[in-house]
Formats: sequence, structure tokens, C-alpha cells
Amino acid sequence: MGAGTGMDPPASAEPQPLALLPLLPLLLLLLLLPGRAAGLEVQRKFLSPTPTNNFALDGPGSRVYLAAVNRLFQLSGGELALQAEAAVGPVLDSPLCHAPQLPQASCEHPKVLTNNYNKILQPDPEQGVLVVCGSIYQGLCQLRSMANISAVAVRFPPGGSDPLAVFPSMLNVAANHPNASTVGLLLHRGGGGGGGARLLVAATYTGFGSPFFPRNSSLEDHRFENTPEIAIRALNARGDLAKLFTFDINPSDDNIFKIKQGAKARHKLSFVRAFLQRARRPYAYLALNSEANAADKESPSHSLLARICLGDAAEATLNGSGEPKKLTESYIQLGLRCGGAADAFTRLVSVFPARAAWGGPAEEELLFGVFERAGAGGGRPHSALCIFRFAEIEETIRAARNSCFVSPAAGMVTVLDSVVQGTGPACEKRNIQLQPEQLDCGAAHLQHPLAIVNPITATPVFTYNGLTAVAVASINNYTVVFLGTASGGLLKINLDTAMRVVSRRSISVAYGEPVHPVMQFDPSDPTYLYLMTSYQMTRVKVAACEQYSTCVECLAAADAYCGWCTMETRCSLQHECMNFTEANFWASASEGVQQCPSMTILEPEINIDKENPVLIIQINGTIPNLNGTNISCDYGNNIHTVARVAGDYANQFIYCSLLPRQKYPAFPENQDHVTVETALRVNNKNIIQANFTIYDCKRTGNIYPKRACTSCLSTKWKCYWCPSRYMCVSNHSWCEDALQMRKKIDCPQIVPAPLDPMPTGTSQDITITLANAIFSEETALECHFGMERMFEARWVNSSTVECVHVLLHTSEKSHLFPINLQLKDRPDRFIDSPEMMTVEVYNCATGSADCSQCLGREDLGHRCVWSESSSSCRQSTESSPPSDVCPAPEIKKIEPLRGPLEGGTLLTIRGRNLGRRFSDIHGAIRIGSVPCMPLPDRYVVSEAIVCQTGAAQEVFADVVTVNVSREGKSRERYSYVLPMVHSIAPQNGPKAGGTRVTIRGSWLDVGSELRVLVNSSKQCTDLSRNDSTITCTMPPAELTTAVRVCIQFESRSCASYNITFKYEKNPIVTDINPKKSQISGGRIITLEGRGFELVQNASMVVRAIGREQTSCKVHTDTVITCPSPAASNITAGSKPAPVDFYLNGRLYTDDRPALDEEMYPEEALHISKFSLEYYADPQFFTAKKEKWIKHHPGEPLTLVIHKEPDNLGLESSEYQVKIGLISCEIQIVSDKVIHCSVNESLSTSERQLPVTIQVGKFNYTIAMLHLGGGETAIIVSIVICSILLVLSVVALFVFCTKSRRAERYWQKTLLQMEEMESQIREEIRKGFAELQTDMTDLTKELNRSQGIPFLEYKHFVTRTFFPKCSSLYEECYVLPSQQLNSQVGSQVQETHPLLVGEWKIPESCRPNMEEGISLFSTLLNNKHFLIVFVHALEQQKDFAVRDRCNLASLLTIALHGKLEYYTSIMKDLLVDLIDASASKNPKLMLRRTESVVEKMLTNWMSICMYSYLRETVGEPFFLLICAIKQQINKGSIDAITGKARYTLNEEWLLRENIEAKPRNLNVSFQGCGMDSLSVRAMDTDTLSQVKEKILEAFCKNVPYSQWPRVEDVDLEWFATSTDSYILRDLDDTSVVEDGRKKLNTLAHYKIPEGASLAMSLSDKKDGTLSRVKDLDTEKYFHLVLPTDESVEHKKSHRQSHRKKVLPEIYLTRLLSTKGTLQKFLDDLFKAILSIRDDKPPVAVKYFFDFLEEQAEKRGITDPDTMHIWKTNSLPLRFWVNILKNPQFVFDIDKTDHIDACLSVIAQAFIDACSLSDLQLGKDSPTNKLLYAKEIPEYRKIVQRYYKQIHDMPPLSEQEMNAHLAEESRKYRNEFNTNVAMAEIYKYAKRYRSQIVAALDSNPTTKRTQLQHKFEQVIALMEDNIYECCSEA
Repeated sequence: MGAGTGMDPPASAEPQPLALLPLLPLLLLLLLLPGRAAGLEVQRKFLSPTPTNNFALDGPGSRVYLAAVNRLFQLSGGELALQAEAAVGPVLDSPLCHAPQLPQASCEHPKVLTNNYNKILQPDPEQGVLVVCGSIYQGLCQLRSMANISAVAVRFPPGGSDPLAVFPSMLNVAANHPNASTVGLLLHRGGGGGGGARLLVAATYTGFGSPFFPRNSSLEDHRFENTPEIAIRALNARGDLAKLFTFDINPSDDNIFKIKQGAKARHKLSFVRAFLQRARRPYAYLALNSEANAADKESPSHSLLARICLGDAAEATLNGSGEPKKLTESYIQLGLRCGGAADAFTRLVSVFPARAAWGGPAEEELLFGVFERAGAGGGRPHSALCIFRFAEIEETIRAARNSCFVSPAAGMVTVLDSVVQGTGPACEKRNIQLQPEQLDCGAAHLQHPLAIVNPITATPVFTYNGLTAVAVASINNYTVVFLGTASGGLLKINLDTAMRVVSRRSISVAYGEPVHPVMQFDPSDPTYLYLMTSYQMTRVKVAACEQYSTCVECLAAADAYCGWCTMETRCSLQHECMNFTEANFWASASEGVQQCPSMTILEPEINIDKENPVLIIQINGTIPNLNGTNISCDYGNNIHTVARVAGDYANQFIYCSLLPRQKYPAFPENQDHVTVETALRVNNKNIIQANFTIYDCKRTGNIYPKRACTSCLSTKWKCYWCPSRYMCVSNHSWCEDALQMRKKIDCPQIVPAPLDPMPTGTSQDITITLANAIFSEETALECHFGMERMFEARWVNSSTVECVHVLLHTSEKSHLFPINLQLKDRPDRFIDSPEMMTVEVYNCATGSADCSQCLGREDLGHRCVWSESSSSCRQSTESSPPSDVCPAPEIKKIEPLRGPLEGGTLLTIRGRNLGRRFSDIHGAIRIGSVPCMPLPDRYVVSEAIVCQTGAAQEVFADVVTVNVSREGKSRERYSYVLPMVHSIAPQNGPKAGGTRVTIRGSWLDVGSELRVLVNSSKQCTDLSRNDSTITCTMPPAELTTAVRVCIQFESRSCASYNITFKYEKNPIVTDINPKKSQISGGRIITLEGRGFELVQNASMVVRAIGREQTSCKVHTDTVITCPSPAASNITAGSKPAPVDFYLNGRLYTDDRPALDEEMYPEEALHISKFSLEYYADPQFFTAKKEKWIKHHPGEPLTLVIHKEPDNLGLESSEYQVKIGLISCEIQIVSDKVIHCSVNESLSTSERQLPVTIQVGKFNYTIAMLHLGGGETAIIVSIVICSILLVLSVVALFVFCTKSRRAERYWQKTLLQMEEMESQIREEIRKGFAELQTDMTDLTKELNRSQGIPFLEYKHFVTRTFFPKCSSLYEECYVLPSQQLNSQVGSQVQETHPLLVGEWKIPESCRPNMEEGISLFSTLLNNKHFLIVFVHALEQQKDFAVRDRCNLASLLTIALHGKLEYYTSIMKDLLVDLIDASASKNPKLMLRRTESVVEKMLTNWMSICMYSYLRETVGEPFFLLICAIKQQINKGSIDAITGKARYTLNEEWLLRENIEAKPRNLNVSFQGCGMDSLSVRAMDTDTLSQVKEKILEAFCKNVPYSQWPRVEDVDLEWFATSTDSYILRDLDDTSVVEDGRKKLNTLAHYKIPEGASLAMSLSDKKDGTLSRVKDLDTEKYFHLVLPTDESVEHKKSHRQSHRKKVLPEIYLTRLLSTKGTLQKFLDDLFKAILSIRDDKPPVAVKYFFDFLEEQAEKRGITDPDTMHIWKTNSLPLRFWVNILKNPQFVFDIDKTDHIDACLSVIAQAFIDACSLSDLQLGKDSPTNKLLYAKEIPEYRKIVQRYYKQIHDMPPLSEQEMNAHLAEESRKYRNEFNTNVAMAEIYKYAKRYRSQIVAALDSNPTTKRTQLQHKFEQVIALMEDNIYECCSEA
């Protein structure tokens, strides 16, 4: 049960080929042994992130609890799905400290972060708690909820206000070291409710003196006192918590088992498992190992079994004295020995108690144990399985107690005096009679723990290397033992009742991970086994029966779980078979193969002519009673016949009608029978089958016509020969003489006889002898020589026939003709010729090219002669006597031309007349004086001799001679040479072999036979050679060592000289990636590993489904790449297919140590370590799935290819897109879309090009690209030319018009001069008076009661950063407004996209775009990326200044939450800018805003200065604006031109003397919180101007954005009590002057002083008039007519009262306005250029210091340069911007006129900050002259301000960062950064390729692969961008 072990947990596990595990049974089946398979199947697994420690199951198996290092997991039973988890470590702890849960505990020792190893995992279903004890805090336990382990069910110690008295012994439960063992066992006393719950704990001692105690000077040990080796602890979680974990019921020292301190070192106990066993009474057993000294009398054995009595529930109360039974009363231990004394397996690894049959049919209680002993050479330990009977254990214990106390026997049992409780008397006789209960469990007066001296011994039933776990089940008369291994395997062995191994199977569960010693069967389904490895919890099905397809395979496998389910025709587990409880439905393996169901057809051979045949079938084996079932015979092809059952149940017979005659299957050609399969069909399922045969005797005779009778009588069918009809029949009644012949030897037949060869074309008679001739001599016969060659046959006598005048021809050297006798009247009937008789016919003229060949034919019986004159061979005649002498031998060629000195070379000699027969040449061949032995089997008469050369003494060359009565010599010489070997390359290779080596030397091509021997035994194969090299493949070797390579010629001695080859370790493949491929293959799979430098060639093969082997490429010592093979017969969702690699042609296998190959060879068979999953080929299509794409040549082409999502995880480099033969460069790849572009021209002779995409070997044409024509280009050219022509004409017309207008203006000016001169003095005097009075008036009238309408920060930022409506945002924006009341309509809310709100994108695109933006944000937060990104964009020529500013502002918004980071980026970019400027003209730096960083600086200053602006500068600035407005309104303002009497800007000066009188009007207006006011206006004001002044008076305390518009209100004048008029700028009463309408004014309507007016919101807007300043000056005017009147207007047309003077005379009004405003301006400039003590300008100080530091670094010492840099960065960059744009700060209306005045003030501020002297004269612009006197003073203020900043104490980076962080925090969540990111992304996308190139060329970004991350962003965004944009 969830016990810890003493085994060291592995530090790390090897990476697992996890995907392969489910395939292993299949692999073994497919790859290894066709008849064998794994027999087990991994059904589910759960991977733990940390090493596992323990697991436990709840009662019904519905939950699995898994404990790992620092983690607890609750998994569902069966599925192993995670239900809950809890983290329980690491914690700060020290093994020298008490648990911190101890209230009084304090610790001076340092604590370190310590991992928590689980030691006990025990579920208590009755209390619903899970006991979890770990190695931390001295082995503290927790009680967690079984329903949800993440919750603690009972907190202990409880803590709180009333803490319990807790002792260390209650907390120190488990061992506190990772490698120290602990086992736990839950005990129940009955009574329910958990009241009797106890916990038996056995823990290895880890205190002082043990190897687990920390090595330091401390002697402080909390373990000895508080943690006994064995204890029973109280576990009532619902009772008194003060007793929880105390030793049993009372905290008594007597109820524990503790080894004395002095004996600890000698008795190191390591606990294996605790388990319950109920025999006559309940016992708890502890399996453990003791490392006691062998000399110790108590326990020399290593493996121990200890027993403790638990007491029955009935006697659970007390045993007399009121005390419960103590642990030590009943404690007794005995040794377990596996194997003989000499070779015992001494260490116990795992135990499992089970019931099984041993030695008889009855089952008994047995203990199965796995033991081990150290392996040789440090390899895996040898291990064995041993079995012990509990009956023997119990009997031994009873005998031992009796021996100790009743009749002491020396040396049988001792008292454990090493135990604290064992002190006292030894075994001695006492005058007592022990009761059975006392013999079993001891008693209070016998309470010493005992040890039995002699161990119980068992013989191993199974041995193996590295067994670690055991579990046992008894099934179907077998005992099935499951054994876990150290390599992560699971073995299943089936034992019979004699405990002999019947069969075994294995499976790899977790490769390389040892199996935990505890394995458990699923309580809900015992056909599943739970087991745990280092990192994995696994549920294994105990049998994979379905792999056996036939009954014989199923039962022969001898798997106890598997049997044949007859009615379902499958191999299954018993409970999976329907009706398995009934007889004969399921056959088990124990019944043997003979129980397999089968059927026998009693008459299996059926004559085709038989009438109404019936099949009689006998049923054998395990088949249930078929009576009452629906049965038939099935002949295939949907042919069934009715069947019926006969006979009793023991011998069932089936009668079946045969299939109808017309449905008989066709006979195969040249065959006289056909085999038919029939199956017995029961309830529509074929359950058994057998074959029968239908035969036809007529076919038997016809198939073999030349031996018809013999065949007929020798066939196995019942056939008869009918001589009268000369045919084979199946029924003898058809032929009266059929029974004459019974055997084939009775058949009439030709007796073969040898005949002499016949010359061609010679007539001859041939005699044939017959046997059994039953023919009369009248029977006409013909001699048949094949192929229509027939001759007359004549009877010589009754048994002899003569073929007369046989004349046969042949053009071949000789030909054999068959001889047959045919019945003349029966052309197709022959007399049998069982052994074919032949005659040879020869032709002398053929095949005899020389004399020797011709005369040599005499040996063949050919009579031929040679004619030397005609050089021909002809048939011998009696007249020509044969000549017996031939010319001398002629040698035309010899090969080879050289050979080794030692001889043995096969020399081939070709020529003419080389002897007539072999005897002629024997001993007749020599090379010089060296003989050459001819080979008889290679001799070709006269033409060729092959002889073996003899050995020569020295190197020489000579001709070859052949002496056949005459001597012939070769023209070529044969040379004897001495081959030499110089080197071998490569000189090393893997020991698996396969290395292709090249051996270099000289004369290496000599000799006919060459062998390269490695280590004198193995041969180097696949030899090829030439004169200087030999190439061959090295064989495998066992060891890594250097070996001698021998080059052996002609099987003689070696020709090598110290040539060696070194075998190295085999290459190791550690992983392959990717692990997926498309079906078409070709995907590049990368192999990772080491030792690849030894690999010359590699290939890859996918088992079962791969089509071909693919060649791989070796790149480096650690990398090989292979294209994946194409797959066949693959189905979607198939399991991963096993992958194998061939390195140097050898199958790659792991170098893992083999298990027990000698004993169990199948264990050593190859299992693929890697696997590949195949998926369907990717699917591609165009956006609209069209098949045609139009394109105009010369235009850039970008393709968007969509793809279906797949599981392949393809990289962008794996796609290849081509248009025709031109590659399309891939820009973006995502899961759904691919973008690619073509840069080169697509001009081609073809109008259509295929668009193909290739992934590996998968090639798919998506669409055809149709190249459009040039018609469009011509049309476009014509249109452009036409437009240019029209523009030229228009330009000419405009020029002429302008010339005429200029001339008119000049003449008009001359006319005016005379009028103006007279008024100059008067105008100067008036101006002087105004200057004196205006200042006091303005100060009085300026109402400061209203609050300053500051804009919110977010609106300040958006207006400052985006001063004009950007093209990004199509709409301009206005400020938010609140509804004032029902009468005043609120204006539109400000909707700047960057302000916080919903990011408007379609929901379908949101996830990907949000992910893309998030990834992009991460990139922007990477400093290297951002700087490269900005520089890359700035290098683009089309990246305009506007774009740069826009990007800078978007970046500021995006990074607003990280101002510290923003500042560091800005500084880095500034350093680059300073570097660029310093090399040119440093004074020009920051002068304009032309780069991203300059705009970033503007924005940074805006953010940092906002607080100062609002708190210090805001008020004087607002007063100045109000003063300007007030001053302007004091005089007349032309509504159309905007020019005014009072201004600071010369261009906006009204240069005419317009007499204007003030009018005070009483106005009522229900709006802005007031009812009626007196409003001051001028009588020259238009009605719109009056309305504006009224609105300003009423709404002065309301922000401008909330005012009603002038167009939305009506003004009504109540002239009398009855008469009222609506006043408008234009109406029917408007005056017309010079063809222009004059706007109505108060004077026009003659409205008197103090008139009553009412203003109200109009119901409908006045559509007749747009905004006044937008009116056409050609049609309307207000105060002055435009100056460009036509010269044609005569002077008489002008009104005489409008006097004209020289316009410049009015310039003095500028001075008047300036003087009025001077105080306000001075206040503003002082506010800007002063430093507040309470709020120093931190950002300014920081930035100016930065500039000074940069100047110093570059050696710039010029103070003017520093001054310019500071000026350009703050006053000119920020303050001038604010001065010109008050609407950035306040919610006000900035009119054009106010704007003009502010421009003059801003210019004065710029001049004040400048260093250049003002060179002013009479020609200088007035705007500069106006403030010339004040500027020197202002300059001093500026310089003082810069010095004050310089003198401030310097700021540290931390202080600045803190300040920036505060600014970020203050305005957190004000902006929508997603929108900003999305806008920045548009730039990123536009310049994607340039950015990627920049990232690639920068070493830092390339190293960190930022370009790939950037591509990912593009892919994610572009995935949706087209759809989303269209949707949006």
C-alpha cells in the first residue's frame, strides 16, 4: 500500500519516447515474431512533472492518489485524468530543527529550501481522510480530504487561540531524508467512524550515527527520542486531536519498537512494504532488509519478515489489565532466503501476498517476493522471484515461541536485545503451557520481541536482471506474476500449479524508468494493473487478447487471461465473452489447443457427377450445444445451404446440403479438382470452417494426354480407366471393361530405350517396344515426333512397333525429339509414355568452329570430320577417311594478365584448338616454367581453359604455353607481382559496422579472389577494387578496440603490413524533431545525438506504413536530417508509426544493456525508439477559392494563400510557392494564411502560369495566374496626357488674372494716399490717449471669478501628441460635454480612438489579434528590437516626417505605462542623433522635429511638464488669453476678414478708422445658469458677433465645449411692447454696396443703448447663412470692402463718409495693445522661467544633465552649443508649442485673431531664448520690433534659469525612475494601448521586409531570434487582417 521505499529516487529520467508506448504490442507483432506479441497493453498514463514517490487507490478504485516530489495529484480511476492537485514543497527547513509547527520550537541552524519527498500515502475511507507524510519538518503528516486532496481535512497541529500541547513524537512520523525508507499501514479496530483507526509506521532511523544525518559538528538529534523504527499511532481524526499521532491510545513508550542507540549502526533497517494478512487472526506484516553484521547471533539474514498481531474486533477492548495489546508482545521476525546459501539473492525488493494453487488444485495463501543480489561489473543487479507459504511461516513462528518458552532449543530463536523493549531475560524454559493465541501472538508476560535464527528458504522460480516490483493474480488454473523492471518494463509470466514458467510476455511502460516496488490491481476491474515509474503513473491492461486472430494462436500463447470466445470467434478476456458462464462458450488456455473449436467433413472428396451430395460435418472442441440455433453452411459469395443438427451433445453432427451444381466454382486451368471452403454459420456468424474437394476424372485424363491412363489410375480420386473408350471415368458402371486395369503399371505404355544420335536430314527406321499392349495389330498407329512431325508406324509384332523412314532436320548443333505413338483414329489419344522416349538429331556444320571442336564431337557419338581446306566440319561419310591431326593450339587472349606470387589465381585462356577433351590439356599448361592446373568443370572444348596458377619464387613475366600434341603460345605475357598495402581510410568507425573503408596500395587488382579479413575472422563485405584501391564494408564488432585488417589474395597469406581499424562507440540518436509528417512525405526530420562523425550514410524507414527508405544527410557530429518517407494506407488519427534509422546501412538500436538474451531472446529483439505521426497533406486555396487569378505584367504581385489548419506545425521555411518556375518569396506564414510576393517580372510568352505550393514532397497547384494585356496601359497614358493639357490651360488663365488684379491695386493705393495724409496727426493723438486708459480698464473688466477650464490630462496628451487630425483617424474630435439643461444641447462626445474604450475589432478576429498585439507589445518592450525598428523605419525614403511624428506619439501612448523604459529608449536614440549631429553641425541638433526621437522628446517633455504647466503656468497663461480677447473685443472686428482695431499682429490690423460706439444691451437667456445680464457690444458688431458676446457673458463659468453654437440661437429685439424683430446677419433689409451685401449690424437695426433683447435656442437652424467668416468676399462684406476692387469701380461709387488714410498710420495701435497686455505677459514669462522650491523641475534637470554629459563625452565645450541644445529641447520644443496652442491646455475657443497675437508673443519668447543679436532697423518686421526693448531682459531671465537648473543637485537614475514611475501610475489606464499598438503595427507591416533585414543584420537581435518573433506577430495579425478589415 502506499509505502515509501529505501531506493534512491533517480536524479533525472531519460527523455521518453512516450508516443511509442501504445504501439509496442503492435510493433512486436509486426516487426519481431509473427507468432508472439507483448500480451500487455498500456491503457492510460499520467506524467508527473517531478519524480514520483507513492501512489494509493481509494476503496472502489474510483480515485488514484499520486504523490511526487513537492506535488500531490488526485486522478480519476481508469482514465487517470487530473481532478485535483496540491503543492506541498519546497519549504525552508533543516534536518537539525524541530518542525516549526511545534510552538516552543526555535532553531539556530540555517534553513534552506528543501524538497518534500512523500513517505506515506494512506487513504482512510471511513474517515474520508488521506494521510500524507513527507520528508520535511522531521517527517510531518497532514490529513487531507479524500474527495479533494487540495483541501486539508483536519489541520494538525490545530493552532488558533487554544493551542494543544503537542510533542515532537506526534510530529516526527516519517523519515526525514529523501533516501530513507518509510512504510505505513492503516489499521481498523472495528466500531466504525474512525474511532479505532490506527496507523502502523515503520521508518528508517535518520538520526545521529546514521548515514542520513547531516555531516556537521552538531550532535543535536531530534530523531532518537521521538521517532522509533516501528510504532502504532492513533489516527482518530474526529476525536481528541491531542491524541492524534500519539503511540496507540496512550503515549506509552512500551508500544513502540526502537533499536537502542548503541545498536543503531549495526541494525540499519530498510522497510519494503507493510501489509495485512488475515489467517486465524489478523496480522500486520512488515517486509524489510537489515544490514546487520553476519556474525551477529540475532539476525544474520538480510531479508526479514516481521509480524505483529492486531487482535480481533471482538477482543479489541482490553486483555485483562485494562491495557491494549502492546506492539512488542507479538513482534517476531524471521529471515527470508531466496536461493541456496552460497548463491542467495540477499536483498528483498518487493513483496505481494496472494492466494494461488501450488502443488495441488486447492488455493492457499502465498507470499511472492522479488530478491536481488549485486550484478557483476556494476551492471544491473541479478534478481529472482521466490514464493513462500504463509502456512509455513505461521508454523515456524508457533514452533519458535514454543521453543523459546516451553522447550528451549539452542539456536532456534533469540530475544532481540538490540531493541529497547528487548532488555530482559533471554529464552528460557518456564513452567507454563502456552495457549494457541499466545503461541501466535505472545502475551503480557512474554512481551519481548523475538527473532527466529534460521531463515525460511525458497528456490527461485524465475530469474532476471533488474526486477523491482511484483504483483500476482490467480486466473484459470494459472498463477500470473507481473514483474516490474529497472528499465521501465513490465513482464508477465504464467506459472502452472507446479510454479513452472509456462509463458511470458513483456512490454515497455516507461523506457529507462524503474518500476516502483508496489503495484496494485484495479479494485473495480482486476484486469487492469496500476503501476508507477519515476515520472509516470500507468494503468496497464493485463492481457491484449485481441492480438491473437485464431484460436490456436490464442490458446498456444498460454496466457491465463486469454481464451477463445467461440460464438464471437475472437480471443478475449473471459468476462468480455457473452454467456461465458455457460458451458463451452469460452475455452481457456489451460485446457490446451485441442479445445479449439473445429469441424471435420467426413467425406471431404466429392465426385462432380454425384447426385444430391450431402456434407456430414463432425464438431470438435469447445462449441456449445447448437440445438435451437439458426445454423447453415456458408460457401462464400453469399451462398448458404440449410443445415441441421444430429447426434447428442457430446458428439454433435451437422448435415448440410452441398451447394447447387450450377454454383460449383470453376476448375483452375490444368487442374482436375477444385477446393471449396465451407463455414458453419451460427446466428449469422461463421464460427468454424473446413475444406472439401470436388474432382472430375475426365479432366484427369485430358490434362495429361501423353500419359492419360497412368495419371487416371495414380490419382487420389476414385477414377477408372476405360480401355474401350480409351478415357478416364469416375464411375466404372459407365464402361464394361473398366475394371480390367486397377493399377498404373497395367496401362499400355512405351518402354523407353536409348537410340544412337541421328545426323540431320538422314532417313532412318526407329523401333519402339510396348508393354501391356492390349491392341490388336489392326489398330492403326502413327509415330509422333512433336510439332506436326508424323511418320507411319508399322506393327512388327504384338509388342513392337517400327516408325518407318523417319527423316528429321535440325539447324542446331543437336536437338532431342520426343517419340509418341498416337491412335490414328483418335487424334488426341496417345499410348502412355510415362518416361518420355527421345531421339537426338545432330548437325555437324553447326557449333564446330575449329578442328578440335569438330573432332571432339566423336565423344558425343557424332560422326563428324574436319576439312582444313574449307575450314568446316561436316558429316562423315564412308568415302572420306577421317583426319586425326589438328593444327597447333592458338591462344587469342589470357586474363588476368597478372597475379600474386603465391599463385592460386584463376587464369582464363581463350583461343582455338585448345584440345578436344579435358584429358588432352591436363598437365599441358605452363607460365614460363610454372605449371597451371586446369579446372575440369570450367573447360570448354577447344575454346576456353580456366587453370589455377602455381606459386612463383620471384617476380617475373612470361608467355602462357598450351601443349596439345603441338605447342601454342600466348601473345601476351602473364606477370607474377607482389601486391603491397599502404593505408586504410577511415581508420575508425562504429562497432555496429557498416563503415565503408578504402584500402590503398599497389597491384591490388591482381588475383581472382580477394578477401579482407578483420581480426582474422570476419570478412569485409561488398568488395570493389582497382589497381590502387580496395573498397569494402566493415563488419560489426563486439568491443570498442583496434583490430588488425588482413588483405588476403587467393586464400593465401596476408598482404597487409600493420593496417589497423579502430572500432568506436556507436553513434547515439537522442531525439528526432519534428515528430509529424504529411502523408506525401518529404518533411525534413532532424536527428539529434552524438557521434555522427562516424556516419557515412544514413537512411530512414517508417515501419508498417512508410513506402520507401529515404536517404539522410549528415551535417555535423550532432545533427542529421532525413526527409520523411511518403506513407501508404494511412488513416486519420492513426497511432504514431515506429521509425527506424540505418546508419552506415546498419539498423540503429540503443546501446542499452541487453536483459537476458541467452535465456529469453525475444527480450533482445529490436523495438523502435522513435515514432512519427502522419497527418493528411495540408490543404491550400486562394481567398475566394477561385481557380484563375488575373495579373498585369510589370505590376508587383502579392499572393495570399489560405490553408486549412493542420496538426503539422510547419515552419515558414518548409513552404515553397512558385509561379511557373519563378519563386514567390514568402513574407508571412500563420496557421491559416501565407503571404508571398514576386519581385521580378513575370513577363513570359505564356499567358497562363500555374501557382504551385510545395511542402516536402507534397506539390499542389492552387490556381492559374492569367497575365493581363497592355490595353489598359494605353488608355491610362491617353487619360494622363489629356489631364496635363487641361492643367496647362488653367495655369495660363490664372496667371493673366493675377497680373490684372495687381495693377488695379497699385492705382487704388495712389488714389488713397491724398485722403490719408490729412488724418495722420489726429490718429496718432488718439492712439496715445488709448494707451493711457486701456491698461486700467482691462484690469478692471477682466473677471477672475470663473474657474480656469483646464483640459483633463488625457485630452491634453491626445491634442499635444496629435495636434492635427491624423489620417489614422478619419474624424476630428471634440471635447466631452455634459447636458447643461433642457435648452442647451450638448455637443458630441470626444471619441479619440486612443482614449480608453472598446477596441473596435470584430469578435471573430479578436483572439488572434489580441494575441498578436500582446506578442508585438512584448517585442516593443525589448530595447534592441525597438531601437532597430525605429532606425529601420527612418531609413525609408517614403517614411515622411508626419509618419515619424505619428509613430513617436503612438510609441509614447503604447509605452505610457513604462515611462522609465520609454526614457531609456529615448536616450539611446538621442545618443545616435547626437552622434550624427556632432559630426556635422552640432548647433543644429533638435532644431526641428524631423525624426522619431525628436517628437518622442517633445512628448516626454509634455508628460513631465504637465503638472508644472497646470499648477504654475496655467493661471498667468489663462489671464493673458482672457486679456487678449478682452482687448480685441474693445474695438471693431471685421467679421469676414477677421481684422481688428486692437491687435499685436500687423497682418490682422484693421487699417481703417471705423467709428464704433459701445452699446449696453439688456439680454435675457435661459441658459448657462443665468436669466438676464447687461452685455456690452459695439454698434459695428454683426448680429453673430453680438450673439458670441452674449454667450460669452452668460457661459463664462462653463467650459467652451459645452456652450451652444451661435448658429443654434436666435436673437429677438423687443422694440416696443408689441413689436419684436428677429435679428439676423442677412435679411431683406441688408444694404448692398458695390455689388456686395453688407452684413447687418446693431447700427443697421438702429438698436438704442439699453435695448431689451431675448436670446433663445432656435427650433430650426438658420439655413440661409453659414459661418460668417466662410462667406464669399466677392458677395458680402462687413466693415471694409476688399482692397482688390476692380479698377473699373469709379471713385464716385465709393461712399464719401468712409475716409481713407495711409494704412501704416494705424500701426501705433499695436503699441497700445502691447502696453495693455505687458503685465500679463511678464507674469507668464516669469512663471515659465522660474524654479519653485517645493516642486523643482526634475525632468528638466535630468535631461539638461544628460545633454551636458553627452557634450562632455564628445569634447564639445562651446557654451553656446549647450545653450542651443537646451533651448531646442525645452523652450522651443515645449513652451512655444503651448504658447501657440492654448486649446491644448484649456477648454476655450481659440479664434484666428487670438492665434495671430499668440504667434507674436511666441516669437518674442523664441528671441529671448536665442543667443544671436537682434539686428533691427526701419525695415524690420513689426512683429520683431514690437518687443525689441524687452527681449534683452527676457534673455537674462532665461540664462539665470539655465544656471539655476545647472546648480541643482544631480539626480540619480533611481530618483528619476521613481519620478517617472509615479507619473505612469498617476495616469494609469487612461489610454487604449491596443489601438496604439495596432497603429504601430501598420507601420511594421508596411516596412516588414526592411525591418526583418535590419533585425537579421543586427547581431544582438539575430542571436535572440527577434526576427522570428516579429514574423510570428505578422503571421498572427495577418491571419485575420483581411477578413477583419473587410468585416470591420
